[in-house]
Amino acid sequence: MNKHETINYLELPAKSISAAQAFFGEVFQWSFETYGPDYLAFSDSTIEGGFYQSELSATQENGSALVVFYSDNLTATQSKIVAAGGTIVTPEFSFPGGSRFHFSDPNGNEYAVWKKTE
Repeated sequence: MNKHETINYLELPAKSISAAQAFFGEVFQWSFETYGPDYLAFSDSTIEGGFYQSELSATQENGSALVVFYSDNLTATQSKIVAAGGTIVTPEFSFPGGSRFHFSDPNGNEYAVWKKTE
């Protein structure tokens, strides 16, 4: 997976490492490996990364980069996010080519989920 000059790894803040693991494991079925009490590595089918202990959150309001997921079914993905303790911070809206919504995980980090217009 190490391709020259591509995004290879993401590191995200987490006030609670265990909350990040529970949320992303339930919603997106990520796998995890613990590296001490302050770091949790994750992997899925597209990218690897980790959560590091921090009292800060990654949000667009703070100028953070936005991690965007893709879904074939926004309604189903949104339901899974809410059931796992996430919060919808921007309701679904349309844009040229698709629609998306933004959510925060239990640690307050903001993400988006989009779907292509069919």
